[in-house]
Amino acid sequence: MKLVVVKSSTIRQALLLTALTGLVLTKALAQIGVGAKPIKGAEVLFDGSRKMLDEKWTYWEGPRLAATLPIKWKIEKDPAGPGTVMNTNDPAAAGGKYGSADIVTKETFRDFRLHIEFYISKPGGNSGVYLQNRYEIQVLDGDSTSHGLAAVINETPSPYYAYNGVGKWNAYDIQFRAARFENGKRVEPAMVTMYFNGKKVHSNQKISQVWGGPNSGIDGGNDGGKGITDTPGGLKLQAEGHDVFYRNIWIKPLDLKASNTDF
Repeated sequence: MKLVVVKSSTIRQALLLTALTGLVLTKALAQIGVGAKPIKGAEVLFDGSRKMLDEKWTYWEGPRLAATLPIKWKIEKDPAGPGTVMNTNDPAAAGGKYGSADIVTKETFRDFRLHIEFYISKPGGNSGVYLQNRYEIQVLDGDSTSHGLAAVINETPSPYYAYNGVGKWNAYDIQFRAARFENGKRVEPAMVTMYFNGKKVHSNQKISQVWGGPNSGIDGGNDGGKGITDTPGGLKLQAEGHDVFYRNIWIKPLDLKASNTDF
């Protein structure tokens, strides 16, 4: 039998390579889930300050708008961590009157990578994250249906198993590709891949329409929500009259050539 001698320097190099690979993987994984820091090239949309809320957000001027500027969402102490957060409980939305006091970014987007964290303080707490002010990713405690928590609303089942629960922070990490058009006609639907608290729950999920009618978002009243247009839209957060909090919101615009949102 031939004896193979491996130099100690070769072993050290292999161990170093393994360690460096582990660091890269750890760094990548650290960029999703609760507490994820912005990736390179990302823009912070909310850092906990009143100043950023007023600078980068406004009320969505939908048909049911009942609130007036300045934004009435309160900046409050983080209930489960350091810093401050925004509370969606706008007085104009009392009773669950969605569309009456929703806020949307002043900047609009097509394709993007998004990170957002939410905290539901009481059972049944309700809000929603709207991609391009069109497509809702539901924020709703207690609902595990296709209209429920973390569902691409009415398009997928709720991945309720990944939920951290009431009184804890949760995170959505999303890569979104806008619908594609040729000669004014939609030829590819919008598509999304999403991690919920670090678990991949939607992969290259196609989104067929806007749900909820004209009070829901852009194109909601256009052909029953099926008349999607090529207009970019902002990130919208829904006020439903509940104490639902948001923090650590950042976004990176992308240009996804291929019909693939996986990351």
